[in-house]
Amino acid sequence: MLSNTPILVFDIETIPDVATGKRLYPDIATLNDADALTALTALRQAEAGTDFMRLPLHKIACLSFLWFDGQNFHLKSLSLENLSEKEILSTFLRAFDKKPTLVSWNGSGFDIPVIMYRAMHHKIAAASLFNSAQKPDYLYRYGDMHIDLMDKMSLYNGYQRQRLDTVASLCGFAGKGDIDGSQVVPMVQAGEWEKLCNYCEADVINTWLIYLRWLILTGKASLDDCEALMTDTYQFISTLYTHDGGVRHQQFLDDRQ
Repeated sequence: MLSNTPILVFDIETIPDVATGKRLYPDIATLNDADALTALTALRQAEAGTDFMRLPLHKIACLSFLWFDGQNFHLKSLSLENLSEKEILSTFLRAFDKKPTLVSWNGSGFDIPVIMYRAMHHKIAAASLFNSAQKPDYLYRYGDMHIDLMDKMSLYNGYQRQRLDTVASLCGFAGKGDIDGSQVVPMVQAGEWEKLCNYCEADVINTWLIYLRWLILTGKASLDDCEALMTDTYQFISTLYTHDGGVRHQQFLDDRQ
């Protein structure tokens, strides 16, 4: 059986921080935000061969998380549609006061560093992340307080890291579908917040289902217990609806094996 420790599975979606980009590159400081974003993307492409921004220049547009307390599931998305980035961070960081087991896909390499940079930007305390009263803490990659599944499955070898979509497909789960990270900025620009939140939540659900397979693989939970949790997960998913009454994550139910 799983321990009584609550489990927190999370994922973030980000957009470039144009304001910080203007401070970093004074030549674009007088441009409007749209033109500055174009210039910032071009500068990053020229200096690194990619438009993927340095981690401090990622602004959190959406943060989705699944909370499982041993009995009940809660799936929630916090986005810039109705919260500031500071409010998103403050709300999420409060969850660490309950000392959950944190589960992510590439959380050590991306999500957690971005959260730390953005918390510094907003002058937010994140003491529970460091968990000074108990060692190792959430930032210790070889411990069990934070299970970064990509890191664990690659045996901490960057050459062996796999995409979430690949491993989800291997396990027979829905994967990411027809949306990828390159579409996050256009979704934000178009105000497609429900679409963005659903995309982020799908990553969380995939990560949770892969985590159950990880528990089977490592012998930390029995096959029967994890199968029961998978059944409960699908039942929970079937209760989540979009604004127009459709099942929010129908693809998981369709691909259930």
